[in-house]
Amino acid sequence: MLIRSIDNQKEFPEGTTVQACLTGLNAFPVGTLAALSGGIVRELNEPIRTDCTLIPLTLEHEEGRRVYERSLRFVMLLALRHLYPYQQVRIEYSVGYGVFVRLPGVMLHRQDIVRIENEMRRLVELNLAFTRKQWTREDAIRYFEEENQPDKVDLLRHRPVPYINMYCIDGMWEYFYGAMTVSTGYVPVFTLFELRGGFVLQLPAGSDFDHAAPYIYRPKHLEVFNQSAEWCQILGVTNVTDVTRMIEEGRLRNFIRVNEALHEAALDGIAKKIHEQNKHIVLVAGPSSSGKTTFSGRLAVHLQMYGHPSRRISMDDFFINREDLPLQIDGTRDFETIDALDIRLLAETLNALLNGEEVFMPEYDFETGEKDYLTSPTSLVPGEIIILEGIHGLNPQVCEMLPADEIYKVFVSALTCLNLDDHNRIRTTDVRLLRRIVRDQQFRAYPAEKTLEIWPSVRRGEEKYIFTYQENADSMFNTALHYELPILKHYAYQMLKEVPSDSPNYLLARRLIKTLNYLPDVDPQLFNEIPPLSLLREFIGGCTFDEED
Repeated sequence: MLIRSIDNQKEFPEGTTVQACLTGLNAFPVGTLAALSGGIVRELNEPIRTDCTLIPLTLEHEEGRRVYERSLRFVMLLALRHLYPYQQVRIEYSVGYGVFVRLPGVMLHRQDIVRIENEMRRLVELNLAFTRKQWTREDAIRYFEEENQPDKVDLLRHRPVPYINMYCIDGMWEYFYGAMTVSTGYVPVFTLFELRGGFVLQLPAGSDFDHAAPYIYRPKHLEVFNQSAEWCQILGVTNVTDVTRMIEEGRLRNFIRVNEALHEAALDGIAKKIHEQNKHIVLVAGPSSSGKTTFSGRLAVHLQMYGHPSRRISMDDFFINREDLPLQIDGTRDFETIDALDIRLLAETLNALLNGEEVFMPEYDFETGEKDYLTSPTSLVPGEIIILEGIHGLNPQVCEMLPADEIYKVFVSALTCLNLDDHNRIRTTDVRLLRRIVRDQQFRAYPAEKTLEIWPSVRRGEEKYIFTYQENADSMFNTALHYELPILKHYAYQMLKEVPSDSPNYLLARRLIKTLNYLPDVDPQLFNEIPPLSLLREFIGGCTFDEED
């Protein structure tokens, strides 16, 4: 059989393993964890039986990082089983380059975390092999019933396939929804940090295979996750099967209402602070598909309740002309950088409005790539508050050019605490990607493949220009809605299925489909329960802010 790498090809006997093929092709760089072939991740010990192309996956690749994290989580779970037999373990939200882990009902202290880390390192040094076997769904359910893991039992009962791949090390079987490394020795780089009665399992950064990424304490970010966890308790949901049960029992309508009421209460709390502190500019920032636009509109409504009319301004209207935009390494124009904005014009315009002057507001035409000034001159009415929305709203280059005592900064993101099961979280970036896929198709007629294609560039821009400044916010608002995934599935599922298997984006589409497979279908009649000002309406349509003159 003929096996190809990016710049080589060679004949190998049928059944040669992935690792042997890559080694024979001189395409096995240090840190290789698995390989990509035809949009499918192949483990290094997997035998190859047909002609194909193999691309090595390391920590520099998103899927390589996921393989590393899954395998390291397995090592951690085995260590915890040795130290805390029969104890429930919850792997929850991401914290920088790590994940937050807690043992419900157990308060861990520093000495406990040192013991856990030492046991993990012992298991890594033993280089225990991961054994993979295909089980029937019924056998897996029986196993997890015996192991007293009802979360996995409930989830697998909704799994729409008859067989699953189970993995084992040292007698413990697990199901991790994706490929693993060959053995525990492939995940030697990690560290544990004590946090809020649990710990952070910290992984390497993508550019440094030899050291765990430093832990950066972000208290405001953590508070938003704590709020989301509190909302989960109020709503009675922890994993997706809880949402499924509500749908099956006909309780989704009330679930939507309570979700939206929690958003209203949080919004009102922010508006009240702005009013009490007598601020005149609200800077709203956040990553792609976090719901900044609808949040700004709803905040304006709440500010009106406190007697403040609002002027919503988009930072996008202050883009420099497209021909002047800086270039990325691949030669495309960079819309994500702060240098894409005319910061000086933005500051001059806002300061003039605050001083009671009339200004001509620019409008950026994304078709021509140029600004125009076709609007009439405008000024603020007494008491009017400016709401400036854009990804760079918290960047110091913007804030430093505005009067500090007039500014209130809000960071908006979508941070779900909903898991697939206790050991497998749903990544917040995946939820935002689903939102963007749906919005791009609904309002820009973009196929899912186009959105998937630009997503890595969007994510790089977020890490560089947005998340860096999130702790500068005076308030954070979590736009996640615990009912949104089944709704997004209704719109996104078929679009993702249409991504062809030879597409470079097939792997990402397939991964999202696997998550959506665990969610039930929802009667579209129930969509009428979603309020017209819901954050979700920004993505699925029907937001009445779009109908304003």
